[in-house]
Amino acid sequence: MEWLVANRFSHLQDFALCHWKSHVPFVLKVGEATAVLCLFKAIGKSCPLLASLKLSYCRGVTTESLCTLAGCCLQLESLNLQNSQVDPSAVISFLEAAGSRIRHLWLTYSSRLNAIFSVLLNGSCPELQLLEVNTEIQQSTQHFQFPIEQLQVACPQLQVLRLLNLICYPKPIPRSAPTSPGFPQLQELCLATTSFTFVDDSVLKRILCTSSRLRVLDLRGCFHVTPKGLELLPCPDLEQLYLGLYSASHLHLPLQGSPLITWKWNHSLRELDLTGQSFSEDDLEQAMAAFTRGESTRGEPALRSLNLTGTKVALHTVSTLIASCPGLSYLNLSSCRHLPRGMKKVYRGYDEIRRCLQQLLTSSEEPAAPGGPS
Repeated sequence: MEWLVANRFSHLQDFALCHWKSHVPFVLKVGEATAVLCLFKAIGKSCPLLASLKLSYCRGVTTESLCTLAGCCLQLESLNLQNSQVDPSAVISFLEAAGSRIRHLWLTYSSRLNAIFSVLLNGSCPELQLLEVNTEIQQSTQHFQFPIEQLQVACPQLQVLRLLNLICYPKPIPRSAPTSPGFPQLQELCLATTSFTFVDDSVLKRILCTSSRLRVLDLRGCFHVTPKGLELLPCPDLEQLYLGLYSASHLHLPLQGSPLITWKWNHSLRELDLTGQSFSEDDLEQAMAAFTRGESTRGEPALRSLNLTGTKVALHTVSTLIASCPGLSYLNLSSCRHLPRGMKKVYRGYDEIRRCLQQLLTSSEEPAAPGGPS
C-alpha cells in the first residue's frame, strides 16, 4: 500500500475514501482500524500536498489515524467526516493538533457534538470558513444547544454555516456579555429542518446581526420565522431565499407579510421558495408585483427560480410575473389551488415557461371556475 501511494500519488491534494467497511479488512486480512492506520500513514508519508480529506461511510477511523495526517500533511485544510463512524475524541485530537490550518469542516451529529464544539469555542479553528453539521432525516430527539455568540467570537472568518436537520436551540446570553461581533463574513446560512425547530426571528437576528454580505438563506421548515423578522435583517443583497414548508403540521402560519420579503430583495433575489406558505391571494399579488418590470427598483428583475407549490397564488398574478421576468427559468406551480387544472406542475426552461404563460392567458379569457385538487 505504501509503495502504491508513494509512486502514484505524490502530488495528491484531494483524497476521498468511501465505504471503507466490511470488504476492506477481508481483502487486506487486517482489522478495519489497522487498515485505516496503514493507509493514513502511507498518505502522510508520501502526500505532503494533501489539502482535502473526505471520509464517507467509513469505519475504523481512530485518533492515531487522524493525528498521523495532522502531523504529516501540513497543508491539510479541509476535513469531511460526514456519515462515517469516527470517535469524537479522534476529531477533538485532530482539531487540537491541526485546527489552526482548517478552513472547511463537515461533521455528522452525535451525542458528543458539544465536546467537539467546545474545542471550536476554545479557538482551535480561528480561520474556519465553512462549518456544516448534518443528521439523518430520521434523526434522534436529542437537542443541541447552539452557542451562537461564542462561535462568532471563536470563528470570525466563517462564511458558510449549515446546521441541517438539527433540533438546535440558542444558548442564553449572559446579562454581562459584551456586544456580539456577529458573523461579518457570512455569505450562506442554512438551518433547514424536517423536524421541530426553535429557530425564530430572535435567533435569526442573533446569528445575522452583522452579516451584511449574506447571499444565501435557507430556512426550510423554520415556521416560527416571520416576514417582519426577515425584513429587519441587515442583509441588503440576498440572492437565494428558501422558506418552503414541507409538512402539513405547521399551524398559525402568517396570512400576510410576503411583500415585506420581496420588496426588500427584489433587486437581488434570484431564487425564492415559498412552498406551503399560507399567504393570501391578495398578499401574494402584492409580493409578486415587486418583480414586475415597471415596479422593480433597479431595472430588470434578477429572479430566475420561483417555487410556489401549495400556495394561493392567482392566475393573473402568475401571468403578470412571467411576462415581467424574462430570465425566469424554473417555476413550480404544483398544488396551487387557485390555478386551472392542468397548470399545476413544474415548468423548466424558457420555452416551457412561455407556453405556461400562453395557457394562463387563454384560461383567463375563459369564464371557468378554478380547478380542484391536483
